[in-house]
Amino acid sequence: MSEPAVSKSDRLDVYLVAGGKYHNIDYARLELLKLIAEQPRLKVKIGADYSDIDEICAADFIISYTCDVIPTAEQTERLCDAVRSGKKWFALHGTNSILRFLEDGRVESPRDNEPFMELMGSQFLSHPPIAPYAVEVADPDHPLVRDIPTFSVDDELYLCVHHGEQHTLLQTHWRGTTEAFVDSDWENDEPRPCMYLRPYGEGQVLYLTLGHCRGKYDMQPLIEEYPEPEFGAWKTQEYYELLRRGIRWAMDGL
Repeated sequence: MSEPAVSKSDRLDVYLVAGGKYHNIDYARLELLKLIAEQPRLKVKIGADYSDIDEICAADFIISYTCDVIPTAEQTERLCDAVRSGKKWFALHGTNSILRFLEDGRVESPRDNEPFMELMGSQFLSHPPIAPYAVEVADPDHPLVRDIPTFSVDDELYLCVHHGEQHTLLQTHWRGTTEAFVDSDWENDEPRPCMYLRPYGEGQVLYLTLGHCRGKYDMQPLIEEYPEPEFGAWKTQEYYELLRRGIRWAMDGL
């Protein structure tokens, strides 16, 4: 007697990529898993990078919280094909970062994987010293940000080069010089998107730059012990609401 066929019913599979450098990845991973667990339809698999590419591309959608974690050329091609075919990707904070610490103490963001950054819709280049800044809604009618008030975050203010078509949902304003980075001149190109939708083929990427966090040992070997923990936008109710809406968006609930 043959066994009955297995059906997913209404289950949705999500792959969470959470790994990288200079951030409290353990904290971010745990908080994201708590939010995923609020959705009973979701089953999650987790990896620290893109090496489990078959499972990542087989998932119904992707969530990522990384820093300086970049897929190989082959993995990038697979990821681009997956989103192009209709998948959604909720990308957070440093997913679009490539970091190289130079001998003179500055940080460089080399353009080593342009196809991946085209998929993401941006590449991180620098940020000013962490300080509070206001995040405002750019499209108050969009369900991902509707009724979200202007709120203040003590977070990394991402300064990026942007690629392709995108729809800005959250933004902030800043001009100045970021002396710690090779890409230091930011006197132009206002406003600064903090959350946007990036159409890509039949799929979409939702990118949210907020969410910096750093613990005591996360800057090793550059710094043995980081003096004060940093939790950025994770300290705000608005950020958690944005994360919940992003997950529902990826589930086609918004």
